[in-house]
Amino acid sequence: MTPRPFSSEVDPPPGRNWIPLAVATILVAAVVAAGFLLTGRTRPTQLALNAPADPYASNLAVTDLKMLESTNLAGGKVTYLDGHIANHGDRTITAVTVQVIFRNYAGEVAQNETVSVTPIGIRQPYVDTVPMSRAPLAPGGGRDFRLIFDRVSPDWAGALPELRVLQTESN
Repeated sequence: MTPRPFSSEVDPPPGRNWIPLAVATILVAAVVAAGFLLTGRTRPTQLALNAPADPYASNLAVTDLKMLESTNLAGGKVTYLDGHIANHGDRTITAVTVQVIFRNYAGEVAQNETVSVTPIGIRQPYVDTVPMSRAPLAPGGGRDFRLIFDRVSPDWAGALPELRVLQTESN
């Protein structure tokens, strides 16, 4: 075997195979999207404080509001607003959208969220909510619910937020 003469030329590196990275990225995106779809949780939105209330709102009574907090696995804080909603009207309600207003110590709006009311489906071994369309609120009926906030403004004073029924849907 004869030695190869020294050369200043370097062999080009082999081409990078991007297919495994692309497949992994698509899989991660699909898992995240499936998580949002399966949990039914969406990012809350904001509406103006003077947004009109639903005409049927006067038939719905929201009582027994309680705030709870916990930490998630990532170390973040999750805030829950639990309560009871009763239907004193004559329609079966399949969806309720409420506006939740968190105020600071000066009484100013620290956070304004618009979310769907999600009835509590089971309490054991943990609290789980279901869409109201799967657990409609019949006339004369009532149901416990939970609203979930992944983030609440640090300016919030800690008092119970205001809650207004903005929209209802019925059969």
